[in-house]
Amino acid sequence: MSIGSLALVLAAAVCHAVWNMAAKNSSGQPTVFVWMYFTLAGLLCTPLGLIVGNGAGHLLTPQLLFAATISGIIHIAYSMTLQTGYSKADLGVVYPVARGTGPLITVVVAVTVLGDRPAPLALAGGIAIIGGILVVTGADLFRGGNPRVGLAYGLATGVAIAGYTLWDDYSVAELGNPPILYYGLACIAQSLLMAPGVIRRRNDVRETWRRDRREVLIAGTLSPAAYVTVLFVMQTTSVALVAPVRESSIVIGALLAWWVYKEPDPLRRIVGAGVVATGIALIAVA
Repeated sequence: MSIGSLALVLAAAVCHAVWNMAAKNSSGQPTVFVWMYFTLAGLLCTPLGLIVGNGAGHLLTPQLLFAATISGIIHIAYSMTLQTGYSKADLGVVYPVARGTGPLITVVVAVTVLGDRPAPLALAGGIAIIGGILVVTGADLFRGGNPRVGLAYGLATGVAIAGYTLWDDYSVAELGNPPILYYGLACIAQSLLMAPGVIRRRNDVRETWRRDRREVLIAGTLSPAAYVTVLFVMQTTSVALVAPVRESSIVIGALLAWWVYKEPDPLRRIVGAGVVATGIALIAVA
């Protein structure tokens, strides 16, 4: 990975950690909150993507619309699982587990389904990720309570992360879909698919906006900024490198969880996040 690409992915990791902190800070209805920032992201990216995409000769082809819709469905599963996890458990557990297992699952799928054969360092990285997760969750994992809930939601979110990472890489790298327009249309698809659920909760819309408008604005701008940057890098760099490097946001997230939310056991969380990041680094250099 070039220095420029590495810098872009690390900048995206910072944006990702910050908007996840904003999501954790939301207090309104989770479905409505997620719908709001998806809609904002779609309204921001789609017009820009049309301008940039059409200038480059890209049109709203059936292939593009289909690929964006599939991405939208996977991202809904990801966002709702993550947001529900944040409402039921600590950010310092859900976030590192989710961001750590996503790349690991990606490697497993690549080996068992796509026929890839990772180097020994990649396997060592996978083992380190699992070890880091156990450090983050600690002995409380086996005692019940929120740590176990956080682990479950983190693992489920990791599955969704692997799903959208593999699909989106295929969409922009193999199918050649323009990243900004692709992401904007995916967000619009998410907004439309979630609309029936939001209509059923329409009484919560005004209250959620009143409570969370700042968080909606942060998530709705930083989330697309982070992911569109990653999509651009995926066009020229292997997803096996991009996906792990972007998970450096784990360390940032663990530090923010301790500093902002005063979550307990900061040393264990930070050490565990560091171990996960080390495992991701091993996968990246393998």
